Parts: sequence; C-alpha cells; structure tokens
Amino acid sequence: MPREPGTPYFPAVPAAIDLPAAEREILQRWRDNKVFDRSLERTAAGALWTFYEGPPTANGRPGVHHIEARVFKDVFPRFKTMQGCYVPRQAGWDCHGLPVEVAVEKELGLSGKKDIEAYGIAAFNQRCRESVLRYVDAFEELTTRLGYWIDLSSAYKTMDATYIESVWWSLKEIYGRGLLVRDYRISPYCPRCETALSDHEMGQPDVYRPVTDPAVTVRFPLVSVPPGASPLPGGADLLVWTTTPWTLVSNTAVAVHPDETYMWWPSSSWRACLARDGTSRPGCAAATWSGPRTGRLSRWWTSPARTGSCQERS
Repeated sequence: MPREPGTPYFPAVPAAIDLPAAEREILQRWRDNKVFDRSLERTAAGALWTFYEGPPTANGRPGVHHIEARVFKDVFPRFKTMQGCYVPRQAGWDCHGLPVEVAVEKELGLSGKKDIEAYGIAAFNQRCRESVLRYVDAFEELTTRLGYWIDLSSAYKTMDATYIESVWWSLKEIYGRGLLVRDYRISPYCPRCETALSDHEMGQPDVYRPVTDPAVTVRFPLVSVPPGASPLPGGADLLVWTTTPWTLVSNTAVAVHPDETYMWWPSSSWRACLARDGTSRPGCAAATWSGPRTGRLSRWWTSPARTGSCQERS
C-alpha cells in the first residue's frame, strides 16, 4: 500500500530478529549516509560544547573496561547534539606512561634503568613508539562496532611534537593568567623504575603486593614527670610501636592521652610503659601482659630514643 505524503516509514519487523545483523545494517546505513558528518554540519551554528576524549593506550588489546568508557564518551556528546549544540569529536591515542615502558621492558627481557641504558635509550624509545600503536586497528574496529561517533581519521597522538607543543602552550597561557600554582605533592615512588608514580599507574596490576615489613618497638626514656602525676613513671621508658621506622629520625616527642590507661611492665634492667588496651592498637600486645601497676598519665616531653634500644616484644 502506498504511503500518504508526510507519514513516517517504518519497515516491518520480522518475527525472528537477528540482532547482530541488525546492528551491522544500522552501522552500514550510518556510513553510507554519512550521518555523523551530517549531524556536525546541521549543528555547526549551535553553541560549542567542548569534548576532550581521554585517549586509550593502544599497546594492548581493548577490553571490557574500554567498552564501558567509550559508551559514556558517546552518550553525552550525542545528548548535547540532540539539544542543538555543536560537538566536534576528535579521537586520540595515549602514547606516554610507565605501563608502556614496563611492557616493553618485559618484551626485551630488561629490568630497570641500567638495563635500559645498556640497551640504548634511543632504541628503547623507538620500541615504545611502536608498541603504543600496535593495536590501533583493533581499537578502531571496536569503536566503529560500538557505534561510537568520533573522528578517527585525524586522531592525535600524545607523542607527536605538535601535541607536546600544545601542552606547553597551554601551560604558558595558564601561567600567564596567574592560574598556575607551585606547590608540593607527596607522590609514591618506584625504586625499581626510579620515578614517581601517577594515580593511574598505582592502579595497574601487581602494583600492590602483600609483603612482610619489620615492625620496631622503640624505648623513649622519660626525663621528667609532671607535677601531681603518678610516681610510677619515674625512670621508666615509653614503648612506641611503629611500622614506619624511617620517621624516627625526625621524631622529637611522644604524646600520651590523659584519658587512656597505661601499664608499667618491669624487667630485670629497665621498666616500660605502654597502653593497656592493646586491642585498639594493631600490633600492640599489651593486653596480654598482666600486672598490678597501672595509672593515668598527662603529657610530657621525652628525650630522644635510646640508640640501639629497639626491642621486639610479643
């Protein structure tokens, strides 16, 4: 039956639908009719809605997490386009980062900075450049198959000089406007790679591993007792347990809580003070040590820790 003018046309839907075939048909229709390009042309006069893609690193095959990210990257630009905004989308490839270098190290059988220098920094960098583009075709196929609308023909690469120069230009502009702040940031450091680690690199596999670190208990001798305090602390040592012994170098004082209960533990050569409620302090086994002498303390200063007096007690 012929359609009346102005009525929409919807083809009949078969009873048994081949969803993969239907998806490929839609993708082919988009390509043939250049739907993405036409959507940009029709909204060219609209308000600019800027979209920067956080590009993936193509040194490995795409995974499920890439699918999720690219779906979100596609949904919002489409939504703004439907609102009449002009949303140009340019793809990109991330070519920097420690994971790239570590992967190439494994391929070459290298381990650490000395091996890289012996192999040759220029040759190593070239292998890294080849690595980051190894699976570009697989990513482009995935992007097209997902129906993610983005310009892959002019994708930028973060290792290109033009991109690097644009980053320096951006920093210069920010600095010129007084928006660049110099500050300090505590960053995790990799002693094997001899470099700081970014938040993304800290999330890579095998970054966190269960290890056994030595814990030390340090004796801090009391040099004075506040007026009105219990006489028990006289001549005793405070036992301080720590899993970060490298901070002891700059330690100048020990603070005790006036509302906590502490216990005095005598030995043949010295007396110690430690918290009685060891259950609230991981690693402190004071609760297993019985003794009649307990008391409450105020705050006071102690002398530096005794050299060579670290004791392990369990």
